[in-house]
Amino acid sequence: MAINKRMTGRQKAAHLLISLGPENSSKIFRHLQEEELEQVTLEIANVRRTSSEHANEIMAEFYQMCLANQYISQGGIAYATEVLEKALGHEKAMDIINRISASLQVRPFDFVRKTEPAQVLSFIQNEHPQTIAMILAYLDSNKSSIILSALAPERQVEVARRIALMDNTSPEVIKEVERVLERKLSSVTPQEVSSAGGVKSVVEILNRVDRGTEKTILDALEVEDPELAESIKKLMFVFEDLIQLDDRSIQRVLREVENHDLGLALKGASEDVSNKVFANMSKRASEMLEEDIQFMGPVRLRDVQEAQQRIVNIIRRLEDSGEIVVARGGGDEIIV
Repeated sequence: MAINKRMTGRQKAAHLLISLGPENSSKIFRHLQEEELEQVTLEIANVRRTSSEHANEIMAEFYQMCLANQYISQGGIAYATEVLEKALGHEKAMDIINRISASLQVRPFDFVRKTEPAQVLSFIQNEHPQTIAMILAYLDSNKSSIILSALAPERQVEVARRIALMDNTSPEVIKEVERVLERKLSSVTPQEVSSAGGVKSVVEILNRVDRGTEKTILDALEVEDPELAESIKKLMFVFEDLIQLDDRSIQRVLREVENHDLGLALKGASEDVSNKVFANMSKRASEMLEEDIQFMGPVRLRDVQEAQQRIVNIIRRLEDSGEIVVARGGGDEIIV
């Protein structure tokens, strides 16, 4: 590892991306910011050669860092340190932890991570809806969905609305709510401030609640705040989620979709989604659709998105009528 220790993080990233190959590297590039892309691309351009031994060392280091981050997300720094020490020894474990801890931010209410949802519910169900919304926005979406489902219907709506409209909360307010809840749970742990809430946050939770709870909340929001309800609905099931439908449901949806919309939608779809659609069409129909897409030429992104949204609306309508079943995010949902 002597060579690797003399390298900067950008240089290691460049060697790692080269080792992964262009296809895998391109997927990583999609998640980088423009400045990061420029810096890493420059480093890649400056690499003249990299030995397999050198690449393996960097790959092993990257893997260990990923494991450390995973362990931290599961149980915090203490848990990560304990697991890494058993696997790599004390010195190596502390080296990894020290390297990632500088940029590590512990989310508010992290001390609730291992607390059962029912126990959290018993402590917060009588709190103000804004307080409940703040806590649920920072918790894991699976845990938040269980707690939200257990609230009274009128509180479900109010809490969901407040999560969706939540912006940054002042550090003082977060710390005060943390202090009270922490005392109730008889647990003490230092916290950092970060932002949570917003439409995406409430969508993640609603995607995991039961259909009845979801419908209660959305129906009420449509009356109280139609624009917010529509924003949430647009993210509840996105076009790329089409791969989650079973073949029978895909075929039912395709019978409702206009060919022009389908071609436009697939123009901007992933390969997985396109393959799923073509697999549920006759050979002749799929060939004709592929020809239509090829002859379509360049199209505006907005037109693609609008076509995809029209198909999503059809899926929602068919789900509401009970003609198809859309598997929700909660892993415990059973479809028979």
